[in-house]
Amino acid sequence: MNWQENNNRMDNLDEETFEEQTGLQKYLDEINRHSLLSAEETLRLAALVKGKSDKEAIDKLIVSNLRLVVKIAMDFRKYWMEGFLDLVQEGNIGLARAVKKFDPDKEVKFSYYASFWIRAYIMKHIMENKRLIKIGTTQNQRKLFYKLEKEIRRLEMFGEKPDPAEIAANLDVDVEEVVEMTWRLNGSEVSLDAPLNFEEKNTLNDLLSCNGPTIEEIVTGIEEQNLVRDIVVRHESSFNEKEFAILDQRLLSVDSKTLKCVADQFDVSKERIRQIEVSLLGKLQAIFAREMPDRVAA
Repeated sequence: MNWQENNNRMDNLDEETFEEQTGLQKYLDEINRHSLLSAEETLRLAALVKGKSDKEAIDKLIVSNLRLVVKIAMDFRKYWMEGFLDLVQEGNIGLARAVKKFDPDKEVKFSYYASFWIRAYIMKHIMENKRLIKIGTTQNQRKLFYKLEKEIRRLEMFGEKPDPAEIAANLDVDVEEVVEMTWRLNGSEVSLDAPLNFEEKNTLNDLLSCNGPTIEEIVTGIEEQNLVRDIVVRHESSFNEKEFAILDQRLLSVDSKTLKCVADQFDVSKERIRQIEVSLLGKLQAIFAREMPDRVAA
C-alpha cells in the first residue's frame, strides 16, 4: 500500500466506522508494519528521489516515516477539537512534500527536515479551519486564549514575575477569567504562583512561559515560521549542543520544554539556559539579517 492509498482509505472511513474499528489504533497498527529505515538507506533513497524522482523510493521514504507524522500531530491535539486523523492526513501531505524537496547532500537528518514540513501543513490546516478551534464563548475568553501565554512571556522577558491580577490589568479582563483560562489551557485550576509541588519552588509560570506558539501565532505567522525553520536547518552546524537543544526543544517546538527541563539535561541552572537563549536569539538575528534583510528591521 502506498501513501496515497493510505490517505484515500482514511478519507473513505467515516467517523463512526473509524470508532468501530478502533480508529487511531487501527491506523497505527497498519503503519507500524513498515520498518524504520537506517540513515544510510534513507540517504540512498533520497538520492534516487533527487536524481530520478524514483516513485518507489518516494513511497518507501513516506511510509517508513508515517509514525513521525502521528508523533508530531499529537503535539497539536490541545489546539484542535475535531478529528485527530485530519491532522495526520495533513501531516502526511507535508511529509510527501519534504521527501520531494529534501537534499541528501546538505548533511541534515531527513526526519529533522521533514518535521518542519509536517508541522507546516498541520498548522496550515488549523489556520484554514480556525473557526473549529475551541477558544471560548465570550470576547474576553477569546482574547485570553490568544494572548495569555504571550503576555506571560512578555512580562518575564522584562524580569517581572507575572500574577493573575497583573495579567488581568494588562489585558483588561477580570482576574477570575485569567484563572479560568489558565485552567482551560493547562488542565488544572490553580494560581499562577502556586508551587507545582512541595519539594520545589517552580510554579505554573515555569510551565506557561515555556509553552509552544499560541493559536494566534500559528494563524498569523505560518509563512514566517516556515521560513525561519528552513533557515535554521541550513545553518544547523552554526549552533553548539546547548544552543541546538534550546532551538529544538524550546524556540522551534510546539510544546516547548521548560527552562528547568533543558537545564537539567546539561546540569546547569535555569538562569544559565536563559542566558544562552538570549545569546542565541542575537545569533539568530544576525543570521536572519543576512538571509532575509527585507524582513529584519535595521
